[in-house]
Amino acid sequence: MSPFEAPIILPVFLPHQGCSNRCIFCNQRAIACEIPSPQMVYQSIQSFLLSLPVKGTAREIQVAFYGGSFTKMETETQMAYLKVTRPFLLRGELHSIRISTRPDGLNETALSLLKEYGVKTIEVGAQSMINEVLSICQRNHTKEDTLSAVSKLRQWGFEVGVHLMMGLLGDTPEGFLHSLDQIISLRPDFVRLHPTLVLRGSPLEAIWLQGKYLPLSLEETIHCLKKAVVRLERASIPVARIGLQPSLELKEYLLAGPYHPALHQLIDSALFFDMAQTLLKDFPDETRVTFFCHPKDLSNLIGYRRENISKLKKQFHLGEIGVKEREELKRGSLLLQTSNEEVKIDRTSLDL
Repeated sequence: MSPFEAPIILPVFLPHQGCSNRCIFCNQRAIACEIPSPQMVYQSIQSFLLSLPVKGTAREIQVAFYGGSFTKMETETQMAYLKVTRPFLLRGELHSIRISTRPDGLNETALSLLKEYGVKTIEVGAQSMINEVLSICQRNHTKEDTLSAVSKLRQWGFEVGVHLMMGLLGDTPEGFLHSLDQIISLRPDFVRLHPTLVLRGSPLEAIWLQGKYLPLSLEETIHCLKKAVVRLERASIPVARIGLQPSLELKEYLLAGPYHPALHQLIDSALFFDMAQTLLKDFPDETRVTFFCHPKDLSNLIGYRRENISKLKKQFHLGEIGVKEREELKRGSLLLQTSNEEVKIDRTSLDL
């Protein structure tokens, strides 16, 4: 697993702001309802900073403007939000700003403004790199826009994140992985992966009710995202997040789709099962084995309700499986100790 210490982020949601059209999967009210004023943002930053440990932290502290397309808002509106962060940046209480926007919302004027006000990180909502899928989902931009956006951001020296969605209307798991490969070739600083959900009030709801859209199952999603995570780790590109943040609003609006509050953990656990399975295949006569992993991977190895251990015992007719921590092991690797030897595997070497 790639070392990636995410900054401490104060998220500010500006739902639908700057959006000139509505994508078929979108209902941002399921994420946040009220649009905060610049003054409310200022007060939120004050409260947020007061909540941090008195001695501070070595991690970077960012304010992040999420939701909508920040650079597609009126310039005066962008400046109003950015200006309230300036006192905190000047005092060193905040280190930087991040924003999210569309691939077609990054002209030279917008980028100059963002640089002037201390924006460091820009997250680009690519969602897919297949133009037909983008058209079906009413994104009103193309994969060429994403290619251009990432190139511009690199030239201007911004940190670049890219959002991709799987299970979009008109897409397939294979199409999603094709999009992912194209994004990997662009070498972003990080990626966010979001399975498509059917949200009440989104245009996709009507299509789903008509039986013209079938969401991916949770099992299908995990199977595909395992491959995605491994490909990104092989390329040393961190996965910033998988799936939407759990919230009361999301619970209220969610109708269908592969939602799980700990989706990333399910994927990590599935990958550890695959690693254990791969190692055990070479030792069919063993009845007792011990696995070692990094302490932070222990719960992923064991699985939810010890599911991984139970499945491995049954599949390989094992009487006992020991699970132990070993600090020196790299995150995402697994060591198997049998009666005669030790063998190790890294999840990036899995054949998925």
